[in-house]
Amino acid sequence: MDPNETKERMKIPRQSMPEQHPHERIKNFFEVPYGYTAEQAMEEAKRCIQCKKPLCVGGCPVNIDIPWFIRLIAEGKFLEAAHKIKETNGLPAVCGRVCPQEDQCEKVCIIGKKGESVSIGRLERFAADYEREHGEVTVPEIPKWTGKKVAVVGAGPAGLTVAGDLVKKGHKVTVFEALHTAGGVLMYGIPEFRLPKRIVQSEVEYLKRMGVEIVLNAVVGKLETIDELLANGYGAVFVGSGAGLPNFMNIPGENFSGVYSANEYLTRVNLMKAYQFPEFDTPIIRGKKVVVIGGGNTAMDSARTALRLCPEEVTIVYRRSREELPARAEEVHHGEEEGLKFQLLTNPKRFIGDQDGRLKAVEVVKMELGEPDESGRRRPVEVKGSEYLIDADVAIVAIGNGANPLIPQTTPDIKVNKWGNITVNPDTGRTSKQGVFSGGDIVRGGATVILAMGDGRRAADSIHEYLTTGVW
Repeated sequence: MDPNETKERMKIPRQSMPEQHPHERIKNFFEVPYGYTAEQAMEEAKRCIQCKKPLCVGGCPVNIDIPWFIRLIAEGKFLEAAHKIKETNGLPAVCGRVCPQEDQCEKVCIIGKKGESVSIGRLERFAADYEREHGEVTVPEIPKWTGKKVAVVGAGPAGLTVAGDLVKKGHKVTVFEALHTAGGVLMYGIPEFRLPKRIVQSEVEYLKRMGVEIVLNAVVGKLETIDELLANGYGAVFVGSGAGLPNFMNIPGENFSGVYSANEYLTRVNLMKAYQFPEFDTPIIRGKKVVVIGGGNTAMDSARTALRLCPEEVTIVYRRSREELPARAEEVHHGEEEGLKFQLLTNPKRFIGDQDGRLKAVEVVKMELGEPDESGRRRPVEVKGSEYLIDADVAIVAIGNGANPLIPQTTPDIKVNKWGNITVNPDTGRTSKQGVFSGGDIVRGGATVILAMGDGRRAADSIHEYLTTGVW
């Protein structure tokens, strides 16, 4: 690119994305950001200087050719941009909304060294949305069947990615999903206002159009085991069953009515539409004062969901300081705009209930930061004698999830670590059991959508190699 053109492009300000006003969005579950207009997308795309060595591609877990698709947007070739993204990412409308681009592709953007990075995630969302909204979603040509069949356990981000990649290589793929809707954490974990469910289902339908078979209400480990799948004609199995086992704090009072795991709370609201009760017959305790324990994205999702269910006050209780908050800065910002309160350097000690067993308060204690722990963050230490009460009739525990135990329990020759996560070769996704591969949260513990998809891509390549060569 001509040096003068580069200088001119670097003068273009980052385009802000229009979004619902906080006073309005707090009353509904509609998506908060509206997305770029075509004009905004083209202007933002022009900020990309088309580096000779684009670090952004290496920062993407699925290695999207970022400069190429951005150049296509800058030229007004929106459909071509969407098709370019889909060469390596089967869920672009999802990733454009929920991926932590600020810690991945945008973090290493050269433009960001002197100013604000190019809005790669927002451009990805724009291209995917444009393709869907203009009815131009095209299915790639699928090769002749190889004669090989693959079973995928779990229709979350990792499983859907494996399925899409393998069907494009000519294999027949069947995805077994335990719930009544495909999508995994995209459906039950992420709120409607952050990721509309119609968008997830449109991505699922795209995979079906390519030939992926999805079987719902199918709990592998109960109906069929991994060994039975391998004996019934499947040449390989990918396990993407996720981290669906909620962690609790093991403090007094966790059984009081009104104390939820984030997993149950978000599943009731998102997948089972409790926010539309009684139209959808899934009740939830709305409460007037809600305490959410934790500081990650799941805690933010829970808290911002609770804010929309008409309570008087929602408070995040987090044992470290703001600097250590693991949630995305954008989500914290949106939460604060919506009225979310924070009690930082604070940790629960017990839940207090009334005579009927209903939650009425949370006893917490102030914390201070000591020496770094194994995570590299300073360890929180109790300040003795600093206990106090926070009134609450709903508490949501969002301190992470453990691995879904069902597959390891019913397949004892698959090795797991001390936390119950399946152990794999990180380069291939191969487990200790021949023909069985794994990835996503069942391997990593709770992680991001895009990291699960990256695992799926690597596993798909390895599965294809195994099915082609027979070499383990």
